[in-house]
Amino acid sequence: MANIAAKRIKREFKEVMKSEEVGFYTAEDLVAGGSIKLELVDESWTELQGQIAGPPDTPYEGGTFLLEIKVPETYPFNPPKIRFMTKIWHPNVSSVTGAICLDILKDQWAAALTLRTVLLSIQALLSAAEPNDPQDAVVAKQYRDNIHLFNMTARHWTNVYAGGPMSIWEFNQKVQRLLDMGVDEHQARVALSTYDWQLERATEQLFS
Repeated sequence: MANIAAKRIKREFKEVMKSEEVGFYTAEDLVAGGSIKLELVDESWTELQGQIAGPPDTPYEGGTFLLEIKVPETYPFNPPKIRFMTKIWHPNVSSVTGAICLDILKDQWAAALTLRTVLLSIQALLSAAEPNDPQDAVVAKQYRDNIHLFNMTARHWTNVYAGGPMSIWEFNQKVQRLLDMGVDEHQARVALSTYDWQLERATEQLFS
């Protein structure tokens, strides 16, 4: 890795460890008080794992979300590549790949930005979705058409994939119905979420 990038990442890593939002937390501590976390993957300065707590008063509250961070050799002049490793239902995050639609990760990147500010910006995105500039058109449509159903779906995904507190019995039952038909659990959840939890439409799509 280019020396300038490695030096910069090492400095930023220390900054994140000292900052008030973070530290080394257990999952419970992260939800209770911690906000963001950063750790090395295999002692490499090019591959890091970020962790953010779902913000209060959002469908993601109580969830812990992992992020894959790949740092290019041209850092900090080019942005890091970041995606959600934890599955999430959000208009600006792909429900398939975890890709994030956020301007500072693309054309609005500036060398003055740091991994700490990027993690906090991603966390802020969970509080303020931009459905008119979506990464996932299906999720954005549900967000615009039926915000209540969107919130329920996002809470369900947070519960299942990010350890969130709200289990939604009705949704779990519909997923189970499809499991009983031999459908993969995640495929079942995606189909139901896509078709607004209408079991008949989801079943048609899966078996067509």
